[in-house]
Parts: sequence; C-alpha cells; structure tokens
Amino acid sequence: MNSSGGRPSRWGRNPFVHTLKFSLADKIKIGLMSVTVFPVRLLLVSFLMLLAWPFAFAASLGRSKYVVEPQSWWRSFVDLSLRVIMRAMWFCGGFHWIKVKGQRVAPSEAPIITVAPHSTYFDAIPVTCTMCSIVTKLESGSIPVWGTLIRYIRPVFVFRIDQDSRKQTVEEIKRRAHSGGAWPQIMIFPEGTCTNRSSLILFKAGAFIPALPVQPAVLRYRNKLDTISWTWQGPGAFKILWLTLCQPHNSIEIEFLPVYTPSHEEKENPTLFANNVRKVMAKALEVPLTDLSFEDREISFAQGPLRIQNPSSLLEFNQLLRRLGLKTTDSLLKEQAGRARKLQRHQLSLEDFACFLHLPVTDTLKQVRSLFDEDEEGHIDIRHFVIALSTIYRPSRSMETLKLAFEMYENEDSGEVHEDELASTLEIMLGVKEVELSMLFMELDGPDTGKITYDELHHFIEQHPRFVQDYLDFKDHTRKFCVRRPNTCNGQNHDKDN
Repeated sequence: MNSSGGRPSRWGRNPFVHTLKFSLADKIKIGLMSVTVFPVRLLLVSFLMLLAWPFAFAASLGRSKYVVEPQSWWRSFVDLSLRVIMRAMWFCGGFHWIKVKGQRVAPSEAPIITVAPHSTYFDAIPVTCTMCSIVTKLESGSIPVWGTLIRYIRPVFVFRIDQDSRKQTVEEIKRRAHSGGAWPQIMIFPEGTCTNRSSLILFKAGAFIPALPVQPAVLRYRNKLDTISWTWQGPGAFKILWLTLCQPHNSIEIEFLPVYTPSHEEKENPTLFANNVRKVMAKALEVPLTDLSFEDREISFAQGPLRIQNPSSLLEFNQLLRRLGLKTTDSLLKEQAGRARKLQRHQLSLEDFACFLHLPVTDTLKQVRSLFDEDEEGHIDIRHFVIALSTIYRPSRSMETLKLAFEMYENEDSGEVHEDELASTLEIMLGVKEVELSMLFMELDGPDTGKITYDELHHFIEQHPRFVQDYLDFKDHTRKFCVRRPNTCNGQNHDKDN
C-alpha cells in the first residue's frame, strides 16, 4: 500500500508512547525522596482525599440528575471546603504553585471549556480549582472515594463502547450548554484520551456540537523530567504517582485563552469548529498538529503474531476513511470480501471503486484509490482495499484478516494461494514493502510449488511465534540480506526464550 507523498514519518513522534530516561542524578534524587518525602506526601494526600469524601457525599445526596437546585448556604460552604481541601492535597503532592494565566469567563458567555493537551490524571487540578462539570467514562464514578468527588461536580457520564450512550452524552451536553448559564460550565478534554503532549491529536466533536462559544484552556507542565505523562504505552498509574511525588516541586500552568465564537459555517460543521479551535490551542502551546485520534491507538499498538510493523500508511488510510464517513462491521467485511472474490483479478476504475463502496466520486475517494494504485493507471485490486480495511478495523485480530484474504484469493479446489498473493497480503497487513517469502517456503520443506493453504500457514505461525522476524524479508528489515536459516542468521539464535 502506498503512502501519499512517500513520507513514512509524517506522523512524527507517537503521541501514545511515553519513555522515561533517568540520569544518575535523577536516580539518586528519586532514591532519597522515596525513603524520606514520598511516604509523608502519600500519607497526607490520602488523608486529604478521605477528608474531602464526607463533604462530597453529603452534598451529593438528594440531587437531581436533570435539575440544578439553588445554591443554598450549606452547599456553598461544602463547595468552598472542597476547594480548600483539594488545593491542600495538590500542595502536599508537590504542586506548590498553580500558575493561572488569562481570565475564565462566566458560563453564560461560554458554557464549555475545552482543555488540552490531556496527558495525565493530574489534569484533574483545573477541575478541582474550578469545580466545573466534566465528561468522563462511566467507570470513573465507581472508583472508591475519588468516584464520590467526581459525582459531586455533576459529570456527564459516557459508556464508550455503547453508541446509544454516546448519543445520550451529546444530547446532555447540548441540554446543559443551552441552559443560559444555569448549569455549571462543562470542562471537556476533546482529545478523548491521554497523550505525551508532543502534539495535539484530533478533537472529538462533542464539545462543539452545541454550536455555542467555547473557551479554550491549555495546560503546561514545566518539569524537566516528565513524570507526569500517563499514556497507553509507558509507566503505569502507580509509577507515575510515585515518581511525581518524588519530585521536589511539580510545576503546572493553566492558561485560559480568549473565547472562540463559531462562524455560521462552523456551527453547521462541528468537525471544522473542533479543528479550528485545535489550531488555536496548538499555536498557544507551540506544538504541532497530528491527524491521529483516540481510535488510532489500536493501530499503533496492534498485538498478535502479525502485528503491524509500520503503521504510517494504515494510519493515513484510516484518516481518509473517517473523512469519507465509512463505517465497518464484521458482516460488512464478509460481504465485501465475497464481492471482491467474484471480481478476482479484475481491476476497478475510480468510478467502479465508488460504485463498490456506494459512495460518490470525491477528492477524498481519489486519495484512498491512490493508496492502492500500483499500475499508475488509476485501477486497483479491490481485494487489497478489503485487506487494509480489515486490518485497521481489527488490528489485533490479524489471523481473522489473514483468513479473509485467503477466502478472496484461494483456489476453490485446493484452497491454496500463490506466493505473490500472500506477499501482497502481508505487505498491507504489516504496513511494509517488498515482502519476500523464500525463507518461509524453504522452511516448509514441501514441494516447490510456491503455494500454501491457510491451515498450513496458520499452523506454521502457531509453531513459530517470531514468524515475522525470522521468516519474512522486506524492505528496511534488519535481516534483509540474511541468506541463512533463521536459527543461525548472523551467528545468533533467535529462540524466543533468549
């Protein structure tokens, strides 16, 4: 599969990965702090969180989910008490000064505050400072002690894997945003997941669907050693807490930017609204934009025996599919694979391709077509498209994609596919170029037919967990020019236990 412009590194640093590197001085400092300051800080933070719990619990009793009650004197007292306790908690955690720039506006002027980048659970600091409502996953409300504090600020809960829940969340955001300031402001982290702050990923549209002015706010953590970031690949939650509490001081800056009022076009197009606000925030942060989203993390971290080696072209493909609005399901993939098998080697023109997908011909569709255009005449093998679609839809279920590919390519009588067809399939699934399979067929020690069945390949992969590393050659592979058997390549044994 081709990549537009031939830029395999266009995505830059992976925003879902965080790697910590410690100098000798860092290690010594953390060692000393671990046996002196860390236990005291942890004890104080835990005590203050427990102290806040009864206040939040009492104030949450009898509250309606749909009506805002008048702020009575005792609820005002609870609110003030919680702000003081939370600020003391962050102070004990090393956040001695919280620098605030700009001015937060009233809910009637901007009912929604969009905050980025979202990189850690310490992003709760601006929430506890403002007591804004938030949009958070449903499971957060069940966390002992902390869940009660979350429920106190009257969040909008979302169950991510339930499409109906997502729709209800959007409707609730719209209802509160259009209340004329009756409800507290909603603080939304539109990235929808934690990153390492190296760039701003795509914003979800939820905060922008109400089509009302929003106030962007940006967060900056100034520590030289980044113990703050809590991403999908990197230090875990407790390690982040331990390392951060071992820092003499933790610096955070919250900057409220001017209110962004959408144009008529932006009101009609929440995605455009979101992207323009993202540009404003990226400029304030002085970080680049990256066209990755929460859903792309699965492609970045695909698991399995045929995990993706280079996700660049597949990420670009996924981005284009989002712009097309193309949705995928298991049944749709099965149906498309059946139609592709009937077409076999028939090359589709742009118009045929649009007809296959039941879509109009657009510039975005042309870009998708260009990813699979191998003869430079504008014709593509639709089977390659289906394989790529299956790969990004279920990146960690590679054997299902491989099975789907065999169903499109295999000989009806023998169930075999040719070596070249398997190579093309693996190039797409792995995101690599010029796959060469001579090592695989040499190891099989069968008739030199250059053909293989799915069962044979499946069994071989099960028996060789390092199949990609040991039996495939492809462009830029570290073993590209090795000609010996894998167990003696470069004089090294590649057994998985080594």
